[in-house]
Amino acid sequence: MPHPLYSPEIRDMLEQNDAAGLAALCEELHPATVAEAVADTLSADQIWHLLGSTDVRTQAAIFEYLPAELQIELVADPSRPQVAKLIEKMSHDDRVDLLKKLPRRVYESLLRLVDDVDRRDMKALFEYGENTVGGIMTTDYSWLPPTLTAAEAIDQLRAQAPDKETIYYIYVLDEAKKRADGGPAPRTLLGVISLRDLILAPRHALIRDLMEEEIVALKFTEDRATAADRLGRYDFIAVPVVDENGGMLGIVTHDDALDVVTQEATEDLQRQGGVSPIVGDYLQAGLRQVWQSRVVWLAVLFIAQMATVYAMAHYEGELAKVTVLATLIPLCLSVGGNAGSQASTLVTRALALDQVRVKDWFRVLRRELVVGVALAATLGVLGLARTYFTTPGDINNRPADLLKLTWVIAVSVTLICLWGTLLGAMLPIVIKKLGFDPALMSSPFIATLSDVSGIVIYFNVAWVFFFSGWV
Repeated sequence: MPHPLYSPEIRDMLEQNDAAGLAALCEELHPATVAEAVADTLSADQIWHLLGSTDVRTQAAIFEYLPAELQIELVADPSRPQVAKLIEKMSHDDRVDLLKKLPRRVYESLLRLVDDVDRRDMKALFEYGENTVGGIMTTDYSWLPPTLTAAEAIDQLRAQAPDKETIYYIYVLDEAKKRADGGPAPRTLLGVISLRDLILAPRHALIRDLMEEEIVALKFTEDRATAADRLGRYDFIAVPVVDENGGMLGIVTHDDALDVVTQEATEDLQRQGGVSPIVGDYLQAGLRQVWQSRVVWLAVLFIAQMATVYAMAHYEGELAKVTVLATLIPLCLSVGGNAGSQASTLVTRALALDQVRVKDWFRVLRRELVVGVALAATLGVLGLARTYFTTPGDINNRPADLLKLTWVIAVSVTLICLWGTLLGAMLPIVIKKLGFDPALMSSPFIATLSDVSGIVIYFNVAWVFFFSGWV
């Protein structure tokens, strides 16, 4: 949504070719504010005109906040003079994310335009798996050798700061080495020191004496969700990424971790709603993509619901004899789906936050069994009261049958609620044990399974009370 305060002002400046005014606006406002103001109101040429009024560092900062689709449109013509310099000044992880979305022709053209150092960096980051720590890290970090004094380190950091994503943590690395093939190997990570500790340290203290050697680091092959978990657990701003030999590869910053958390939570919510994850914003996703993300689960659930039809057909004779049983089917079935969805949501979220592990399955079962019994008893009493006092039809003229029906509903609701609760609690753990995402146990899927099993429970209870002769 365009920013209502600045969009008209920017348009006026562009029409008047007010380069000084555009430069002042770009440099004084937060880059996100500028990007928001121009995203949906200016053409690509107008945006380039605006960016051209300021320095390349500010251009890159504004560009990074633009929607992905607009970024792709802006760099679609690599021959534009500003493109290569802007790409070089972007955050290393952000520019690789952009490159992965570009057509191969544009990507290769951009690689030819940037300098050798940036080209090697972009190619290296491009190779990491999208869902790994390496796929979200940046190589844009501050580092120092262990032999510097605190005063020398501050002077060196002052020179590094303009080109680094963060300097709040400074990583201490050893001397450069070479690989067996003669190429440069990553420097070994020796320790870390915060900017605060460095500033407060005596001027002549050596970095190797000030650094913290107990380092929390991530392997580049780990799942990206691990980075978010580690940053949250230790309240870090950034965490280093290393290779198998402890060589420093890059860092994952808190903002990248927040993006991961948001994306993972969004995907889990979509799966729990019976929707395959949609890439990008809802309104920006293509109709075909939205259709594909929803039709698969709907088809699966539709086929699964056929089992409900077969179950009801199996008990057709009982329905013909006591037609009021059909009237109360929705009352009983909704209980199982609702109870199962509640339990599934709680357990799936606990698994995602690592509050529950697969080995805790018995504790979860025991807990949900107790809670399920309490919930089932409560709803069973409500079902008993509702059926006895408010059931429509001529069954009210047959006190014996009305009493039987009341107990059918009370017992059925109790059993279906308990079964739905246990089903919703255990299935996410089973799926996790099999190595899949527990969020696959969506609420609609749990509800469908509860419907099928609920029909069987309901009619078997009805058979016991009405047709077995036992009651």
